[in-house]
Amino acid sequence: MTIVKDIEARGMQHCETTALGVLLRHEGLDLSEPMLFGLGSGLSFIYWDGKGMAFPFLGGRVKPFDLTRNLAARLGLTLLVEETTSPRKAWENVAAHIDAGRPVGLQLDCYHLEHFRAKVHFGGHIVAMYGYDEHDAYLVDTGQQGGAVRAGRAALAMARAERGPMTAKNRSFTITLPERSPCWQDQIIPAIKDCADAFLAAPIANLGHRGIEKAAAQVPKWLLRAGDPRQDLPQAALLMEKAGTGGALFRALYRDFLGECVQLIDDSDLRAGHKLYGEAAILWTDVATLIAKAGESGDAGYLERARVLLHDLSRIEKDAMQLLRRL
Repeated sequence: MTIVKDIEARGMQHCETTALGVLLRHEGLDLSEPMLFGLGSGLSFIYWDGKGMAFPFLGGRVKPFDLTRNLAARLGLTLLVEETTSPRKAWENVAAHIDAGRPVGLQLDCYHLEHFRAKVHFGGHIVAMYGYDEHDAYLVDTGQQGGAVRAGRAALAMARAERGPMTAKNRSFTITLPERSPCWQDQIIPAIKDCADAFLAAPIANLGHRGIEKAAAQVPKWLLRAGDPRQDLPQAALLMEKAGTGGALFRALYRDFLGECVQLIDDSDLRAGHKLYGEAAILWTDVATLIAKAGESGDAGYLERARVLLHDLSRIEKDAMQLLRRL
């Protein structure tokens, strides 16, 4: 058995920030999950319904691994990323760092992990790995998935090698801090402004505040769109509320990030943006509840009410980002 020493296996709400927290705490930098999410300019929105998709995808954040890249660039961290199509090389890439006493981040498809109760393919899941033995890998996943967990090495290999939307080629990564600890407080305003700029100037109508408006137009059709409404709609609502796809979890994280920021920076636009994202987080939870009720009851009236809230959310988030862009 090989275990990296001094690992705090703390499972948080979101997979990528959970993994980043493990890697950075081991390096000596302990930031809250909302601060990691905000400094990585993690908030976004996408509504996607392509050919061959069983059900529409709602994403409330930037693409998988973009948050990690953003955070590393902003704080001057050394981010070493390794990818390969070889299963043997993929394991060697990870084991070498573990053997040297450094935890590793992995991007994989959570469908193959034994500790996941809901079997859904998602190739953008990220975990931290801090040890292994002959049979198992020792991982840190989100609190919802158990925090410190084990995965069979064969299952982990399948998860890392899976191909499909948002997957990577056995991607693993490590993070090293610069000699001088980064002054992360100086990067708060640039991170907020970059996030706001991207949200407001999204290149297609499926993204940003226009993507939320797109969702408002499409959600009323979901009872007809779903193959199994009683399963598909509650599942979509659960992902929105607990996994962040669609809004609720990530809006709460961004609200809390802005709440930490107002304790450090005295700015009226920042306070106003924080208040608006507090409103948005509550409304996203209401949307998820209405979508679940529509699936359970078959009553399209719940989806019409969700449409109205989504229309309001598009306006609220646009207003918030316009304020935050002025910082």
